[in-house]
Amino acid sequence: MQIPAALLASLEGLPGFDREEFLFTHQSQPSVASIRFHLVKSPKETRTSRLEGMFSDRSGGFDVSAIPWCPNALGIKPRPAFTFDPVFHAGGYYVQEAASMFLGYALSYLCHGKSGLKAIDLCAAPGGKSTHLASLPFVSGLLSNEIIRNRVPVLYENIVKWGTPQVFISQDDPSRIGRLSGMFDIMVVDAPCSGSGLFRRDPDAVREWSPRHVDLCSQRQQRILADALPALAEDGVLVYSTCSYSREENEDILDWLVLDMGLESLSIDTPADWPVHPSPSPKSGAIGYRFYPGAGAGEGFFMACLRKSTETGSFFTQQERRSPWSPALPSECSGWLMESERFLFREHTEGWMAIPEDLAMWNQVLSAGLSLRKSGLLLGKVMKGRLNPEHELALSTLLHPDIQGVELSREEAVRYLRKEHFNPEGCTTGWNIVRCDGWALGWLKSMGNRANNYFPMDWRIRSTRPY
Repeated sequence: MQIPAALLASLEGLPGFDREEFLFTHQSQPSVASIRFHLVKSPKETRTSRLEGMFSDRSGGFDVSAIPWCPNALGIKPRPAFTFDPVFHAGGYYVQEAASMFLGYALSYLCHGKSGLKAIDLCAAPGGKSTHLASLPFVSGLLSNEIIRNRVPVLYENIVKWGTPQVFISQDDPSRIGRLSGMFDIMVVDAPCSGSGLFRRDPDAVREWSPRHVDLCSQRQQRILADALPALAEDGVLVYSTCSYSREENEDILDWLVLDMGLESLSIDTPADWPVHPSPSPKSGAIGYRFYPGAGAGEGFFMACLRKSTETGSFFTQQERRSPWSPALPSECSGWLMESERFLFREHTEGWMAIPEDLAMWNQVLSAGLSLRKSGLLLGKVMKGRLNPEHELALSTLLHPDIQGVELSREEAVRYLRKEHFNPEGCTTGWNIVRCDGWALGWLKSMGNRANNYFPMDWRIRSTRPY
C-alpha cells in the first residue's frame, strides 16, 4: 500500500503519530475484526459457547483480544466468516470497528447518573453507533437518521436485528433535523469524511484521497453540523467523529465548533495504557481523541465530545393532534409480546404496531417534522382472525418466549437463511419461530406436509461458503 506523501507530511507532529509504525501497520499488518455483543441476547455466561460456534467453520487457531473501553466487545483475528454464523443474523452481536466503540465509554462517562435521554445518530448507516446507543441504559429514545436513500435499507436491517423497540429511523437532510429545536440531549455526528482511517480496509479510499478532497470534506462537515446543531438541547452533548486522520477534518472542526458555534469542549479520563491519544485543537485547545490502526484500536478514528451551552428553544407542533396510539391490544396479538402493558398500539397500512408508551408523544413530534421510515415495533397483519407475524417481531427482544417454534441445526439454519424451502422435523402446524441454539432467526409456516420460509428475501445469504 502506497500511503500518500502529502498525508504523511500532514500528520507529522500530531499526538500519537509514529511514521515508522504507521507505515509498518498499513503495509504489513492485517485488519482485526471486532464484535460488540448484544447485552440482552448475548449475556456473558453464553459468550464462550457463541464464540466456539462462530469459529467452527474454520480450521486453525483464533486470537481473541479484549477491547478495554468496551467490556462487551472482543477483537478477533483472523476474521471469521460472519455471514454463515446464525448468531450474526439473529442480532447476537454487531461487527464494528474497535475504536468507534469508544462512543459508549465516552457517553457513559459524561452522562453518569442521568436517565431518559433522547438521542439522534445523524449519519447512522450502517448502524454500528445506533445499535451501541440503543444499548446504553440512559438512552430512552433514539432517532437513527440517514440522508442517503440507498443506505437506509441496511440501516433498517441492522436496527431490526438488534431488536430494541425504542429506535426510530428517518431519512432527512440535516437542515430538516435542525428545525426540531432542542429535541435531543445527545447528538452523534459520524461525519462523511475522506476515509484515510480505513485505508487498510478500503483501497479505493487510498486512490481517492487528496488534499482537495480533505478540504471539501471539511466544508461539508461544517455544513452538516451547522444545519443540525439547533436540534441539540441546551446542555446537550455533541459527539463528533470521523474515520480520517486529517487535522482539517478533526481538530480544525473542533476550533470552529468552539470559536464560531459557541460549544464547550469536554474531556474524558482515559487510562494511560490505552491506545487513545488526546489531541488538542491548535486555536481553542478543544480536546479530541485519536486512534491509529493496530495496538488494539482497530482502524484509524477520531472522536470528540462537546457541550452546547447556549439557550435553545423547544420544538412544538402548531396544533394538537389526536394520538393514533391506543392501550388496547388486539386479541389476535395477545400472547406474542412480553410486557405488553408498557406499550401502546395502532393499526397501520403495514400492520399492527407497538410503541413504548413513554415514546408515543415523542413519536408524534418526530412524525410531524420528519420522514420516518420506522417508528415502533411492527407486529404483523391480522388476517382471518389471526396474526401473520412480521420479521421485526421475530428478532425483537420482546418476543414472548412461549411462542411455538422449531430448533434447527447450524447446517439447517444456513439453509433457512438462504431462504430455501424445506420442512424440518418438529414443526407444529401454523406459525413457528425458527431458532438455532436458542437464537430466533425468523418465521416459518407449516402446513403439515410442507412449510413456507418467511425469511426476508433481501436479507438472505447469497454467497457460497469460503471453504
